[in-house]
Amino acid sequence: MDPLILARIQFAANVSFHILFPSITIALGWILLFFRLRFATTGEHKWMEAYHFWVKVFALSFGLGVVSGLTMSFQFGTNWPGFMNHVGNIAGPLLAYEVMTAFFLEAVFLGVMLFGAGRVPAWAHVAATLLVAIGTTSSAFWILALNSWMQTPAGFEMRDGVAHATDWGAILFNPSMPYRVTHMLLASVMTASFLVAGVSAYRMLIGDRSEAVKSALRTGLVLAAIVIPVQMKVGDSHGLNTLKHQPQKIAAMEANWQTGPDKPLILFAWPDEELRRNLWEISIPHGASLILTHSWDGVVPGLDDYVAPDGEILHPPVAVPFFAFRVMVGMGVLMLLTSWAGAWYLWRRGASHLPRPLLQATALMTFSGWIATLAGWYVTEVGRQPWIVDGVLKTADVAASHGSGMMLGSLIAYLSVYLLLLGAYLHVVFHLARSGTRVSRPAAPPLPAE
Repeated sequence: MDPLILARIQFAANVSFHILFPSITIALGWILLFFRLRFATTGEHKWMEAYHFWVKVFALSFGLGVVSGLTMSFQFGTNWPGFMNHVGNIAGPLLAYEVMTAFFLEAVFLGVMLFGAGRVPAWAHVAATLLVAIGTTSSAFWILALNSWMQTPAGFEMRDGVAHATDWGAILFNPSMPYRVTHMLLASVMTASFLVAGVSAYRMLIGDRSEAVKSALRTGLVLAAIVIPVQMKVGDSHGLNTLKHQPQKIAAMEANWQTGPDKPLILFAWPDEELRRNLWEISIPHGASLILTHSWDGVVPGLDDYVAPDGEILHPPVAVPFFAFRVMVGMGVLMLLTSWAGAWYLWRRGASHLPRPLLQATALMTFSGWIATLAGWYVTEVGRQPWIVDGVLKTADVAASHGSGMMLGSLIAYLSVYLLLLGAYLHVVFHLARSGTRVSRPAAPPLPAE
């Protein structure tokens, strides 16, 4: 197998495993701050009980996020040495700022969050929680600023094949950064809120009807119900920004081969890159023109515009962005329906908990945010190919010259470790959920059937 393909699969596996945990901790830090402030202002112990449970999940997620982030950084040296050779003047400082301003903040105050309640003044415990939440968000900002620069590079000039910064303001606030940062932060809120709601639903299903669990369930569902419509609006703006700066990515997401007006919205299709057309498709007339240009007959770019005269393909592979985008949108719709149904039941019916079918549906959606986030990440990263820095540096030009045997062996090793760690993480999270129920709860009455 082509070593370049294996290297790309290996980096995708690293990123896929790593992003699972920051997508939780970024927003869970703020949810913990909410629990802590609610306890400080009301004195109700249910909020502190919820805090003590979820801070353990936060610490576990934070630890795995750090470990997986380190292995991802190592790959810049092992598999992609050309990346730092060509753009290290820009990538290096941004990664260093992330470590200095964000990682240290999280690492220093996480211990106070975990063990400081009752040992430090209440204000210090609240402050530690706030600083850790700021740290996780700052970490996301620096990483996404670098990723956005790779998607829409600005504020630099190339000298002898090496990027040199000319305007750090333009590098940080490159054209896609505001959209990408906002989209990812909201994705984290969706992921964390469904994790909180799903695990809480699971705890109620196995008999824990404590006020702490009910409050966490309500917090997760209401937060998701509010944030998901905002995410849809931000996603639309992000799509329009991508159409402006990376039209080839939009063309791949839509499996649109020829540029033209009156383009339909393709709901499902089977793209064939050899024949350069869709073998079959189900579409809505004018839909793509309307959504992407906000005009009934707007012109939508096609993939055929990105084939060089010598036949070189300068657009991304079509199948992955096309299908991943539909998985992301479909999962978002399911999350919207579930959160709205739960929030409506709690508000309209004035109930303190959900009926069993809705609890079961919420529990099944516990990790729906992971699926949506991963799908969105594949759209973003595969949609940038064949460039690692869009229009500046190709992925193939920065890869190491390892043999396929070495790449395949290290890929298998990485996948084995990641699967082991992911299984252990899931086991610990649900062990915590079951342990809390066994320790502190009397037998609960049956849940209503509807």
